[in-house]
This record gives sequence, C-alpha cells and structure tokens, in this order.
Amino acid sequence: MNTINWGIIGCGDVTELKSGPAFNKVPGSALVAVMRRNAEKAASYARRHNVPRWYSDAGQLINDPGVNAIYIATPPSSHEEYTIAAINAGKPVYVEKPMALNYEAAKRMADAAKEKNIKLVVAHYRREWPMFKKIKDLVNSSAIGKITGVILLFNRPPLTATDLSVEKTAWRMDPQISGGGLFHDLAPHQLDILYWLFGNAKKISGISSRQNDLYAADDTVTADILFENGMAFNGAWCFNAGESTDHCEIIGMEGKISFSFFSGNSIRLTVKDQTIILDFEPLQHVQQPMIGKVVQYFSGNASNPCSGSEGAEAMRWMDTITKK
Repeated sequence: MNTINWGIIGCGDVTELKSGPAFNKVPGSALVAVMRRNAEKAASYARRHNVPRWYSDAGQLINDPGVNAIYIATPPSSHEEYTIAAINAGKPVYVEKPMALNYEAAKRMADAAKEKNIKLVVAHYRREWPMFKKIKDLVNSSAIGKITGVILLFNRPPLTATDLSVEKTAWRMDPQISGGGLFHDLAPHQLDILYWLFGNAKKISGISSRQNDLYAADDTVTADILFENGMAFNGAWCFNAGESTDHCEIIGMEGKISFSFFSGNSIRLTVKDQTIILDFEPLQHVQQPMIGKVVQYFSGNASNPCSGSEGAEAMRWMDTITKK
C-alpha cells in the first residue's frame, strides 16, 4: 500500500482527540471515511475533521473501495463482528482495547486474521510511548538489577448518578457492552505493558467483586501473576476509594522504577539510594506513535506492534483474574 486510507467504524469520543486527528498527521496515512450509527453525529464528525465521506452503516464503510484499512473504535461488544467483517473483505484492522468482550471472542478474531492472512493490530498504544519505551530499556539493561516483582495500586472515587447519566460513561458500566466496567476499560493498558515488559504468565489468580449497587459491573479487583521468568506481580484496583491513586513500582535487586499509567509523564528511577526523575512531554494525540507504527506495518515496513494473539492474551489474563 502506498497510502493507508483509513475508515473509522465508531467515530465517538475516543476518536475526537486521542486517535482520529493522528490518522492525517502520520506520513503515508489519510482518514477518508467515518461511520457512526447516528447519521447526524457521523456527518458532524466528518465536517469538523474534514473527512471526505461518512456513513451510518458499517458494511458500507467496510466495502468502500477508497478505504484500504479499518480502525474499529466502537464499544467492545461489536469488535468481533466488525473485525471479522473487515477481515473477510480483505482489509487490515486496527481495533481498540479491550480487544473484545472476552478471550474466546478475541481468539476468534486473531484466528480469523491468521487464517485469511490479514493484518490485525490491537490498540495497546502505550507500547509506543517514549515513556514506556524508556521503562522497557531500563528493564532490559538491568538498570535496577534483576527484577523481582511489580506492585500496582489503582484507586478511583465511585461514580455518581450524574456520571452514569453520560452515555460514554454509562456503556462502560454495562458488562454486556464493555465486558466488565472500569477494570475492563483501564486494566488492559496496564496488563498489556506487563506482558510486553516481562513475557508470559505461568500462573494467574484474582478476585473480582461488586461493592457499589449503582451499576452491574464489578468495581473491586485484585490480581496475582507469577511470570515464567520467576517475577511476581501484585495488583489492586478499587473504584470506590476516597481518593485517586495511580502507582506502579518495578522492584529490582539494586533499585526500583516508579511511575503512573494514567496521571503522570515521568519515571522515578532509584538505584542505591540515588534517585533521578525522567520527564516526558505529554502527547497531543496519545495514539499517534502507535498509529505511525501501524501504518508502517500495514505498508510492509515494520513488524506488528501488537498482534491479535497478544491482544487475546491480555483478554485471557483479564478473564482469569475476574473469573469471567
């Protein structure tokens, strides 16, 4: 492909700033069509973002001869349907996280791409952030010695009735649409980075429960993971906390690496009682580095930055932790 001409299925909130504009900023890439079931909103998005064509039917976008790659940014409940439809049309896919409602659906997506020999990438875009690439460099260079463990603590205050009256929040709390609430919305980023940094899990266990009666999804989760390399992970997510916490600590035999996944742009590196802070510029479009890599992959100039099988593995971890 000389130019990757994108069509977006689901031009909602996540595409307004995080991803959508980046498709026209990456070399060799152009956003040429968008789709949303609400025709008025689809037309508005196309007008505001200077997109040539819009649709209210996903099949029409998929079969648009001017579209040669599909970005799926709908809620997870439709990821499998649209991904397989695009694969069957012979078009490569970039699909949002979480990859699907569950591991079984994600595996079907990955298997379909492999069977049809169509490229599939999952949007675990933090892999391409300079901050997380630096963390990977520090881990791989043994900057803190042998890694022995990782501790993650993530807390948020409970959602209010007002929060739940907003459509983009409400659907995330419906397991039939999202797969399982805020854990399923946020933890894929965290768990994928763990997989990217440390490899396969040998043993996974977890507890998931619902403490708040405002919605059907679980809101308290704990997880323990033993990696094949012997490293241990302990994580806790609480969405009923009095205050927010976003802290991850990689522990080594000679130091530690501390950072936040969602609320900071710095790394705190401590080695032998000496600490340095590594700061990174915030990104205007958080998916732009990943989209750049996806365009290179679709064009045949790079390897897959996050394959369907890798995305499915993250779903397997989540299902195992939550016992879904």
